[in-house]
Amino acid sequence: MLIDELTTLMTGRDKALFAPDVERFRDRLNAGIRGRRILLIGGAGSIGGATVRGILPFRPGALHVVDQNENGLAELVRDLRNRDEIACETDFRTLPLECGSPIMRRFLGEQASYDFVLNFAALKHVRSEKDVYSTLQMLDTNALKPGRLLNWLVERGGLRGYFCVSTDKAANPVNLMGASKRLMEHVIFSGEVADTSGITITSARFANVAFSDGSLLQSWLNRLDKRQPLAVPRNTRRYFISLQEASQICLLAAFCTPDGDLLIPNFDPRKDLKDLGELAGGLLRHRGYEPQVHESETAARRAMDGSGSRGRYPLLLTPLDTSGEKPYEEFLSSTERAVALGMENLLGVPYARMEPHRLLPVLRRLERFVSGEEQAVELALVVQAAAEVIPEFNHRNSRKNLDHRM
Repeated sequence: MLIDELTTLMTGRDKALFAPDVERFRDRLNAGIRGRRILLIGGAGSIGGATVRGILPFRPGALHVVDQNENGLAELVRDLRNRDEIACETDFRTLPLECGSPIMRRFLGEQASYDFVLNFAALKHVRSEKDVYSTLQMLDTNALKPGRLLNWLVERGGLRGYFCVSTDKAANPVNLMGASKRLMEHVIFSGEVADTSGITITSARFANVAFSDGSLLQSWLNRLDKRQPLAVPRNTRRYFISLQEASQICLLAAFCTPDGDLLIPNFDPRKDLKDLGELAGGLLRHRGYEPQVHESETAARRAMDGSGSRGRYPLLLTPLDTSGEKPYEEFLSSTERAVALGMENLLGVPYARMEPHRLLPVLRRLERFVSGEEQAVELALVVQAAAEVIPEFNHRNSRKNLDHRM
């Protein structure tokens, strides 16, 4: 079964929602990309890789792709070469570098300056706040390193635009993953971390990307292959977009969105929010099974092993009681407003400035947490630090995290 068929099943769309906006802004995309030097961070991931494929037809002068995932980079190159997608005039390179490292800084200093930098590096799982060490790594990757990288780029000079991907979970965050991305927005937009005058700074918040690496939908396919029960939280709704749609949002945000704006999908929650249990049931029916609903992990596993499971497939519905989980998604906080940008299915969100001079002390404290200068660090101290610059942060904490779920 093709992933495209499954994406249509999950999203209810058989055509890319943002394709009309790409066509409408094609001249601007061409002017922004053709012949330009572009650095893309995190290109071995599914969304970064899809954006690489979206950039190449516009024939950049250079497209350098950085990611720590060496195997992912190798597979990206194999796929692009197999499809003959790299134009001969494009200087295409992949480098297995860590974006906040001294080697990365040396690399930037010894290259010709880049016109545009797109940063997709992220720890994107809510489950990463299961302990203080994973949480600090997430904050370092999602918030501190983007600021460090931006400073290095400003020092090098010549930068026209810097794009950093965000998440819908940054709006009214209830988990530290969302808070880390909201903090990233403050880092790149506030002007307090680096002097970005003359540089276009943009971002994008978008929905769950269907069947992207590490996504819930990808896990369903893995579980079907392994003959394991599917599991979803009950009464939980999410927006979904395809990989192609994700890349289209990122292209339009990076090259066509005004300085200081985030790009968001113009979704209607009444028809676009999808119930996860219904989606899982639809996938099972598409595979020829009738969902067999369970509320106990033990019962679901036994049903998978039993002879009565023929023609039926166990679907475990769990309470939404793990840390940091919302029952539904949203793209705007109470202090933000969406504005039209001349796009059919996308809106702009002007950056809502925070109270000045509060960001840097919090970043320094988080740097001390990460570096080990602060010897005793508890999760509560990290939450407290984030809340000082994200007043809408309403951390939802419980004794359970997603690693406690099947």
